[in-house]
Amino acid sequence: MRYVGKVAYELELPNELASEHLVFHVSMLKKCVGDPTSIILLERLEFKENVSYEEVSVEILDRQVKRLRNKEAASVKVLWRHHLVEGATWEAEADMMYRYSHLFPAIQA
Repeated sequence: MRYVGKVAYELELPNELASEHLVFHVSMLKKCVGDPTSIILLERLEFKENVSYEEVSVEILDRQVKRLRNKEAASVKVLWRHHLVEGATWEAEADMMYRYSHLFPAIQA
């Protein structure tokens, strides 16, 4: 590990992790007290190059309408699977109705 500027460190990682971002702000680092029983050997880990997943909405928590100059923009606060309520995001209502119509039962007919 070496300093990169006043508030960043560049980490020394094994070759297997060379594609990862190596520079971190000091606020991202935490002191670690090593525990030999918690060490995971890299040979046992499998990495996939293009790992992605689709977020799945669970519930609409709130709705708001913002008035713009000539129109209104409706948004809904969405709770996503595997996220806490604090991680809920505001999304365009029309887009959410199109993608997740099951969350809007009053509108279905």
